[in-house]
This record gives sequence, structure tokens and C-alpha cells, in this order.
Amino acid sequence: MYRCLFVAIATAALVAPAAAQMQRNFPSNALRGSIVVASTSEIRLNGRSAEFAPGVRIRDQDNMLQLSGTVVGKKLLVNYTIDIGGQVKDVWILRPEEAAMRPWPTTTQQAEAWSFDFGTQTWTRP
Repeated sequence: MYRCLFVAIATAALVAPAAAQMQRNFPSNALRGSIVVASTSEIRLNGRSAEFAPGVRIRDQDNMLQLSGTVVGKKLLVNYTIDIGGQVKDVWILRPEEAAMRPWPTTTQQAEAWSFDFGTQTWTRP
């Protein structure tokens, strides 16, 4: 019994760091921006007032879900999506290698005009 428990813990300890560094796949409607979190629902998105959607999903650099309260007062470089009501629905806090991926659209107009390759997670300008 204890051997099985030990093996399970050892396996989890080895797999978790490797899984955390896997490439994340962002959807084609993800935009890049800067978010300053003022409260659990109010933010500054690219310098403008915005709101988190009620079911916002914030993923940290290890792709773990975070509560909005844990990022209050922080300025974050992120990829994000907007819901149909104009609220921020999904947020991915970027790792340095993800932030270096350029170009990345910052507006919906750019995202509609550019081409996205989901496999390589790269954008091409027209």
C-alpha cells in the first residue's frame, strides 16, 4: 500500500513541472494586452476601464487557475478573450517566451485581418 502511494507521489512530482512548461495553445480570438487589476471585477485593459466577466478564468504562467482576488494591484502582460457582452472572459498571464511571440494582435480588427496558425501559435500580417 505504501509503495503505491510513494510511486504516485513520485510520479506527480516528476510530471507536474514538465506539464507546467508545455506550450499553451491560445484561441484565434485571443488578443494581447496589459491588464491592471483594480478589484475582483474592475480592471484597466490597455489603459481603459473594463470588467471581468462573472465567470472569468485567469490562468497563471503555469496554466493554473487563479482567483481574481490574487492578482489585485498587479500589472500583467496577458493574452485575453472578450465575451459577447464586451467583458474579459479568459486571461492567460504570459511567460517570457510567450510574450516574445510577435506579432500578436491587440485589437479585434487586427485579429480579423491577420492569419492565425493554430499549430505554431503564430500570426501573419497581410
